[in-house]
Amino acid sequence: MPKYLIRGSYSDQGLKGLLEEGGSKRREAAEQSIQGLGGRLEAFYYAFGNDDFVIIADLPSNVDASALSLTANLSGALKSHMTVLITPEEVDQATKRTVKFRPPGK
Repeated sequence: MPKYLIRGSYSDQGLKGLLEEGGSKRREAAEQSIQGLGGRLEAFYYAFGNDDFVIIADLPSNVDASALSLTANLSGALKSHMTVLITPEEVDQATKRTVKFRPPGK
């Protein structure tokens, strides 16, 4: 199952909800959303800096990941960014592939 890194920050509206519910309830809500798509929440952390939260999740597909991202961002309570994570073994496989590539202008 593909693994995703989700980083995000809360809007004013999202921060008000966080203050009302608390951090554990938001983690539970994220876990329910991910499980509802057939995935698994691996890690959920709050952070200082540009990101208010960091999540690592397994999701069945890029389609499911996109659905989660679109729905969460549409809520207006947060702005998130998702990165597909690749294992070292997948990189091993990629390094053994031959790719025909022509750089621009060559």
